[in-house]
Amino acid sequence: MQWRTGTVVSRTRSWPGAVEFVVDVPDLAGPGTETVAVAALAYTGLLGEPEIGEQVVLNVGALLRGLGTGGLAFIVSRADLPPDLPSGGHIVKARYTPLQQMLFAVDEQDSPHHGILAEADDLGGMPVVVADLHSALPAVLAGARCDRPDLRLAYVMTDGGALPLAFSRAVAALAEAGWIAGTVTVGQAFGGDLEAVSLHTGLLAARHVLDADIAVVIQGPGNVGTGTRWGFSGVACGEAVNAAAVLGGQPVAALRVSDADPRARHRGISHHSRTAYGTVALAPADLPVPADRADLIAQAADLAESAAVAHRVVDVTTDGLLEALRRAPVRLSTMGRGLDEDEAAFLTGAVAGRHAARLAAHSR
Repeated sequence: MQWRTGTVVSRTRSWPGAVEFVVDVPDLAGPGTETVAVAALAYTGLLGEPEIGEQVVLNVGALLRGLGTGGLAFIVSRADLPPDLPSGGHIVKARYTPLQQMLFAVDEQDSPHHGILAEADDLGGMPVVVADLHSALPAVLAGARCDRPDLRLAYVMTDGGALPLAFSRAVAALAEAGWIAGTVTVGQAFGGDLEAVSLHTGLLAARHVLDADIAVVIQGPGNVGTGTRWGFSGVACGEAVNAAAVLGGQPVAALRVSDADPRARHRGISHHSRTAYGTVALAPADLPVPADRADLIAQAADLAESAAVAHRVVDVTTDGLLEALRRAPVRLSTMGRGLDEDEAAFLTGAVAGRHAARLAAHSR
């Protein structure tokens, strides 16, 4: 942990649950300057909203390391203590860290939905789209809405990346645009419209509380990878397929694909998808692939043939999907590349959404 103190200079922007500030931090100054102004994020559910001129303590470890997704400062504490922000709940998330908080979970005993979730154990055939990268979320939603804009789509955020849902400006914009009917944060993730203890109750809440037609399960921003077969946070995609199948849903495995990634292991169908769906998943899933990409269809067929279970490769037409992606209310970006730089990455997410929308028509 690397700590610095600073003074809040200005308020840059905000979205539900988070405010970004400019903070002057003298200890980061170099030759010829007395202070360094840095971007710093405060989660209002933890700290309230700092005032201009207030002294704050920052965690600057990721900033100094130059990380991508999380490479900014985070406000950890304030000189003026914020008011208590009670939730009335009994479920602790970010457990046993200095920032642990008591949250009201949809599945806890005092929840008005506890009775529903105490009995629920079936998704009733609801399609569950599972993807590796958070950047796939708008693409999956665009594909689902292309043919069926009337569908209710719920985002279930797992805890493989960012824990606070408020870190994602994309989720805030998608919800404001009406592309998401509701959000559920599961495990140690927090800040959704609903909190859930496990992925299983999160999926059940998406169906029976949010009345979703489709659930999209993806980790928060900031996935972790090590270049090894098993050392990446997206390995949990296989477990999400298992959870959806156990609960009577229809797993749709969105493939991680790239035509532009400089790393050979991620070109075509990524090794992340091959491991998560080919080895970790112990229940069959649909593997949607753009119908005009014979190379990806062949790779998906190889994945399905070598997998531990009988996945089904589905060729999905891409008519209208590029236009749908360009209409997304958020900027499309994956690993720093936009739609024009890596079209395949987003089209593959969009065909998963389109396929799920077609399945949804038969799941009610």
